[in-house]
Amino acid sequence: MTSIKDGYVKVHFRMVLADDGWPPVSVESLWAVDLGDGTVRLANTPWFVRGIASDDVIRVESDNEGVRWARETVRASEHCTIRLIVLKDDGSTAARQSVLETFHGLGTTGEGIEQYRMVALDVPPEADLPRIRKLLEHGAAKEWWHWEEGCVTAAWNSIALG
Repeated sequence: MTSIKDGYVKVHFRMVLADDGWPPVSVESLWAVDLGDGTVRLANTPWFVRGIASDDVIRVESDNEGVRWARETVRASEHCTIRLIVLKDDGSTAARQSVLETFHGLGTTGEGIEQYRMVALDVPPEADLPRIRKLLEHGAAKEWWHWEEGCVTAAWNSIALG
């Protein structure tokens, strides 16, 4: 399967394995809208790729088999990518869903993946960034999750926690 509907394509990102064995994949594929000029607009949130977020415009290059490979970001979207490893209830389906619903109330979207007990959040610029950041810190202090910034913006970085 190469598309979910007309105009959507898979874009592949090569991953570099760190010394700690993470990420657990060598290639991540994301859905994107083909803009018809050698670029795509990402249509979902990355699990592992760093430095990109949903709605970013990416230049792609197709190989001999027609596989689209990401090259560089042409335009950043001002969305953030935040990833969590859910610890509460051992990252159960219910725990991941609860995390998604809680952050959704603050303006995010996202999805969970059982295999890694993960939740990937897309944080658009209009979301409640200070409350999201405060909740992330609170949940980490309570050992509900570990979290990382997969891709953040100047607006995110300007938030002073207090």
